[in-house]
Amino acid sequence: MSFQNNIFYNKAIDYSVSKETFDLHHNPEYDMLITFPKPSLEKLPSYYESDDYISHTDGKRSLFERLYQFIKGIALKNKLKLINAQSPKGRLLDIGAGTGDFLSVAKKDGWQTVGIEPSAKAKDIAIKKGVSFAADLASLEDNSFDIITMWHVLEHVPNLEEYISELKRLLKPNGTIVIAVPNFKSYDAKYYGEFWAAFDVPRHLWHFSKTAIQKLFATQNLQLVAVLPMKFDSYYVSLLSEKYKNGSMNFFNAFWIGFKSNQYGKKKKEYSSHIYLLKN
Repeated sequence: MSFQNNIFYNKAIDYSVSKETFDLHHNPEYDMLITFPKPSLEKLPSYYESDDYISHTDGKRSLFERLYQFIKGIALKNKLKLINAQSPKGRLLDIGAGTGDFLSVAKKDGWQTVGIEPSAKAKDIAIKKGVSFAADLASLEDNSFDIITMWHVLEHVPNLEEYISELKRLLKPNGTIVIAVPNFKSYDAKYYGEFWAAFDVPRHLWHFSKTAIQKLFATQNLQLVAVLPMKFDSYYVSLLSEKYKNGSMNFFNAFWIGFKSNQYGKKKKEYSSHIYLLKN
């Protein structure tokens, strides 16, 4: 899987940690953006070292964090409903499990759960909630999971080809992979441009379209069967984007742009974030 003949698309700044500037290059074959330069594997963890990296904490320090945690509670119910519609309760692997809330909810609902999480800080919080972890994907058996979920994780993976191959190996013959990622073709992405918070460089190494997901997973004979909207994401991303663009969160404008983004998504089928369902 080679990404050649890329074209400069835009620049983006790491607003949350390093304040460094990165380029976004467009690959026309896959219709996806690639962060350039890609940080080395040794340096990449340093870009996650921030108390503001909200998915690695259960923080409720500010109105924004309290709002995030409230919306997360609603989202957890929706995620559980989604996976229950794909399969009878069996084995569930959540990659990038964070502080373990999704796996905790799924376990209580009767799923056999395993998580993967590189952040020791987040993993410690999750373990206290009764979440079990594997050391890495390589330690897991072939064809052993009914459902594999990656909620806003695929964009963080350094080696896409290798990772998608591992997902294929781990999935049962009739299993389902659930991938949630931001969509750079959404209205809020176009509106905020280089200030769009979901670029989140350099933690987000890749920026996907529907075409990109379909083509990338087709290399492992995994079929894209459905694309679903994540409507809350437009509001969350717009709030952060307002902060990056104007120095403060303008709640009124952020919610207006989030609303317009969802209206655009309803018309053009391009929401702020999508959930992709892929099957063997």
